[in-house]
Amino acid sequence: MKKRQISLRAIIIMLVMAVVAVSLATTDVLISRTISEDTREEQEEKGLTLARLVAQQEEVQNGLLANDPSLIQPYAERVRKTSGLLFVVVMDMEGIRLSHPDPSLIGESFEGNDETKALAGEEYSSTSQGTLSPSLRTFTPVYDEAGEQIGVVAVGDSLTAIEQLIAESHWIILSSSVLGIAIGVAGAFLIAWYIRRILHGQEPAAIAKTFEERNRMLQSVREGIIAVDQEGIITLVNDSGRRLFAEAGLPKQPVGMRAEEFLPGTGLTRILATGEAERDEELHVNHLTFLINRMPLTVEKEIVGAISTFRDKTEVNALAEQLTGVKLYSEALRAQSHEMKNKLHVILGLLRTESYRDLKTYIYQLTEHQFDQTERLTQNIKDPVMVGFLIGKLSYAREKQVSISITCPDIIPPPSQDEMKHHFITVLGNLIDNALDAAEESRKKNVSVKLTMENETLHIEVADSGPGIPKQLLGKIFEKAFSTKGDDRGYGLYLVRTVVQELGGTMTVDSFANSGTTFHIEIKYEAKETDSHD
Repeated sequence: MKKRQISLRAIIIMLVMAVVAVSLATTDVLISRTISEDTREEQEEKGLTLARLVAQQEEVQNGLLANDPSLIQPYAERVRKTSGLLFVVVMDMEGIRLSHPDPSLIGESFEGNDETKALAGEEYSSTSQGTLSPSLRTFTPVYDEAGEQIGVVAVGDSLTAIEQLIAESHWIILSSSVLGIAIGVAGAFLIAWYIRRILHGQEPAAIAKTFEERNRMLQSVREGIIAVDQEGIITLVNDSGRRLFAEAGLPKQPVGMRAEEFLPGTGLTRILATGEAERDEELHVNHLTFLINRMPLTVEKEIVGAISTFRDKTEVNALAEQLTGVKLYSEALRAQSHEMKNKLHVILGLLRTESYRDLKTYIYQLTEHQFDQTERLTQNIKDPVMVGFLIGKLSYAREKQVSISITCPDIIPPPSQDEMKHHFITVLGNLIDNALDAAEESRKKNVSVKLTMENETLHIEVADSGPGIPKQLLGKIFEKAFSTKGDDRGYGLYLVRTVVQELGGTMTVDSFANSGTTFHIEIKYEAKETDSHD
């Protein structure tokens, strides 16, 4: 039988009530003790102030010097009645009273046996009982103008009155505690209702189950995930992220560290400040390159953190190469099919007009032209993927009715790393596509591509006959998402610049109005070692 669980609301109400009750009980004890001490200190301070005031009065000093109670008693009684004290007694150096609430006791010795130190010049407070009820007494010496002690002033306040003040304060505390418990109970119900509402009525067990499911999902994805809070402190890294960080030589336990200290250049602090997402950025960490997406985490339009997903670019490039090969193959077939359809229309027209001589010449030129272009590229470029890519661009150019010339006078061996093929296709593909677009806008419609090798350096030159690039835009054409051709454009030249920089190469642009544009690129090209018997 499944054990019935206590509801979240009941747990919260019981917990809040227990916390409030214990807190108020503890507070009551501590405050009561503090009030008792503070009340006693306050009364002692009050008594000391009045005793000093009395000791400094001229009537008191003259009465002591003249040993005349009539000079002291009226003033002492006025002070006592005004302040509400139990007594104000002035005594000489023999301890004989010169004032007292009961005039019949004037002239007799002070009682209580706690005046000795005051007659010796000390100032202090004590608790004792004399002719009146138990009292809190404060003593201060009296001095003449020469600075010699001539008597003592003792003021007292009834301990019963002090205890009554403490009791009244304690009663206020008890009343406040009861009120606090009542407010705590009401608050517990309100908190329970609020929490249940924001949790959509779910109980802790359901929340825990949901959290575990989400955590499993988070750990199962292949992309690395890192999240930070509002202060830029790392709060979460999934298993894939830890694996990638370990491969990059970073600490294995990043949670709790500042993101910029753990991974300089992560950019999450910038996302917290701007609130703008960043996608498909590259981050170099030691020997690895990560492809990163960053985005803010918001709750009710307030940024509460940021999250970044990242993946090893090598894996992405491998997938991209596979997709690129399929895409190139598809484009080449489509272009060749369209091109062949047009040529078949020409052949059909020549047949219908019985222009057999012209037909023979046309077919000869057609086959010879295609054979020469393909043959030259196949002989000098030894990597079949790169050759297939360029042949596809030849067909694509003919489809766009743009004359394209691809020359490669040097032998270009296969690259030592497959990733270089991806870089080659990225750089040359974007430059040729842009050149074809530009050439379409011109009258000549010409594009030329030249590839040369020198000392393990690949030189790429792509020129078009287009209208050129305005000088004011030359500094912006490599910015991400910048384009004069509409939305969802402007990534080609940005990718070209990124690849060239990653390979440590150089790139220059020559552009003149109505005279076209030429891109010159030099990148390091490491050839694959071939068998000497090949």
